[in-house]
Amino acid sequence: MSRVCSITGRGTRSGGSIVRRGLPKKNGGIGLNITGRSKRKFKVNVQPKRVWVPELGEFMRVRLSTKALKDMDRKGAFKVLMEAGLISASRQRQGKKQA
Repeated sequence: MSRVCSITGRGTRSGGSIVRRGLPKKNGGIGLNITGRSKRKFKVNVQPKRVWVPELGEFMRVRLSTKALKDMDRKGAFKVLMEAGLISASRQRQGKKQA
């Protein structure tokens, strides 16, 4: 399983780490010098969740970033999952009939 959010599509990104040495000029030194650069990965905080969707009357299992969880709290689970394309409008009608 890859570390990708089902809703936002956020995944692992690459970047760099910079190492600096020296005394800053404001403290009487000659300034900070870059002594090394190395590649690193910025990993997204993805949580496997079981989300209750009241409009469907069922739970859905999704892998969500913490940003997507906040969106669900704000907008509601059904609307966010619909915008992401994980559920369709026709499925809502089926869920209403069964309930």
